[in-house]
Amino acid sequence: MSITIQQPTPHSGASATTPEPVPDTGEQIPTLSWPTAAIFVAAVGVFGISTWAALTSRLPAVVTIMLSAAAIFVLFTVLHDASHYSISRHRWVNAAFGRAAMLFVSPLISFRSFAFIHIQHHLNTNDGDNDPDHFVTAGPRWQLPLRFPLMDVPYLRFLVRNIDTRPRSEILETAALITFSVAAVAVAGFSGHLWQLALVYLIPERIAVFVLAWWFDWLPHHDLTDTHRQNRYRATRNRVGAEWILTPLLLSQNYHLVHHLHPSIPFHRYVAAWRRNEAAYLEHNPALLTAFGQQLDAEQYHTWKELNGSLSRLLPVHAPRKSGETHTLVVRSVDPLTPDSVRISFDVPADLREQFRFRAGQHLTVHHRLDGQYIRRTYSICTSTGSGELAIAIRRIPDGLFSTFATERLRAGDTLELGPPTGDFCPPADPDIRGEYVAIAAGSGITPVLSAVTSILEIERDSRCTLIYGNRTTESTMFRAELEDLQCRFGDRLRVQHVRSAEPTSGVLTGRIDYPMVRSVIGSDVHAVDRWLLCGPQELVTHLRDNLTDSGVPIEKIHLELFHAHAAPSAPSDSIAAELTIGLRGATRTVSLNAGETLLEAALRNRIAAPYACMGGACGTCMATLTSGTVTMDQNFALSTEQVRTGHILTCQSRPTSATVGVDFDA
Repeated sequence: MSITIQQPTPHSGASATTPEPVPDTGEQIPTLSWPTAAIFVAAVGVFGISTWAALTSRLPAVVTIMLSAAAIFVLFTVLHDASHYSISRHRWVNAAFGRAAMLFVSPLISFRSFAFIHIQHHLNTNDGDNDPDHFVTAGPRWQLPLRFPLMDVPYLRFLVRNIDTRPRSEILETAALITFSVAAVAVAGFSGHLWQLALVYLIPERIAVFVLAWWFDWLPHHDLTDTHRQNRYRATRNRVGAEWILTPLLLSQNYHLVHHLHPSIPFHRYVAAWRRNEAAYLEHNPALLTAFGQQLDAEQYHTWKELNGSLSRLLPVHAPRKSGETHTLVVRSVDPLTPDSVRISFDVPADLREQFRFRAGQHLTVHHRLDGQYIRRTYSICTSTGSGELAIAIRRIPDGLFSTFATERLRAGDTLELGPPTGDFCPPADPDIRGEYVAIAAGSGITPVLSAVTSILEIERDSRCTLIYGNRTTESTMFRAELEDLQCRFGDRLRVQHVRSAEPTSGVLTGRIDYPMVRSVIGSDVHAVDRWLLCGPQELVTHLRDNLTDSGVPIEKIHLELFHAHAAPSAPSDSIAAELTIGLRGATRTVSLNAGETLLEAALRNRIAAPYACMGGACGTCMATLTSGTVTMDQNFALSTEQVRTGHILTCQSRPTSATVGVDFDA
């Protein structure tokens, strides 16, 4: 069998050397992590009781100190989860909890500074020069009692070392907190209330920091020498056994390895994540200790488990399913983005979460009957893989039947028929990759790009992105607020350059995006970019792709997606008839294919429900495997060179060049 394509393939798949991602946890960031919110309220309440006791002398001093210390210890978990944006999918909720908890844990540093420093610990675990927690985890044993209560000192030193890279507002906030803390101690001293302040806060806070350094840093990391980049499965450990006491006592940090592998899941789901994919984790020989400090390898762990009882039944590692079926999903919300576009989010029931789990850059096919007409449309998912949300964005187009319905009549509580996520816009983000990305989008082309860029920034903690985004005006710019939020969160690693064709504005480029403009924005050699993500009109995408390849950029580095491709050239005069055998959903059927027809047209004419959407070679929904015969593809904007090499075709663009052709949609 062979495949020819009548124009260069503009989209590439993942590199064969891309590291295998860690197993899917099956966990999502909730709208609100109620356990985290509950321990926040409880801890603040306990701190209030200890304050009352100190001011009224109703409890012994040691009890007051222990109550305050316990409250501060618990509030660190709130701060910790907030720094990973795992309390809520709404980022302002995480910031609110984080700032409030930071005031109790250590008022010498701002929440944003703490989050930055803590992420550096994840990136540089066990790296003596760059891990801010190495002060605690690598000190001589005799020094540990002195180092534990001073663990925030190297944090301040680390912040000073990186002060030039941090936003001015963050540094000012930290300076204000330090000034306030010093002033509070001074006022308490001069007013004769220093002992009460010491009872309520100064002594308990140091005790809490001591325990945090011991339980959250030293226990998970001590005596481990592998850095995160060398072996993420052995940069920290799980301490297995005695979960009934260790899990609540350490607030799940006995499963600290799970946290480092999946930083965005809430603390109370670490054990569940381990149980879900235990077999997959053990394949990597992770660092494991028993509750009593006995080191285990994977084989010893199995033996230990047999002797000590199973933690839980093993659940399979998530593997995406290929399905041609559609499912009815309820519309959760319809939120306006611009005067002519909306963001539509869906409620995904528990029994469909596996089918609708997605990678950044994938799309959904909407099946809908409107005014007596059956409509099939494809829309890119605009949410990141870690958001816990499934949403698409739709812009109304002139005379667009479904886009007009979606932007004007669709309401929360309505239902739509959706096919599971498909598509392969770009490789999945990987926490071990340190990459330089340039994303270019125009108009509604921002939707898959937003999903991809957000996922990269959230997962690849050391990667950097430049986004060049073209629109006519500010008002027509989709996801303005979301992009501003991303810049606030990742300002040191994300640069957004807006381009407006009909609105000259300060700080915004005017005109239409073209290759010279892109070169001037990135300000560096195009070969220094590891991945190019392009999405927009066909003219823009093909113009940029052709100029990049002409400049020597390998096609494997260029990933593109079109929202609409021009109609393929008309059937060539030498098109032939053929006998077409189609495999779909476990059944096989043979039909005749007329001269001039594509494989998909022949299937649909014979009432075979083959998957399709755009009919222009842009979305990849109609992809199948060529099992016999030969074909030629009129155009291809969806398949990578590797996919084409291994026999994948777009049936909407494929015409036979042999008398018999076989394709399989299930393979």
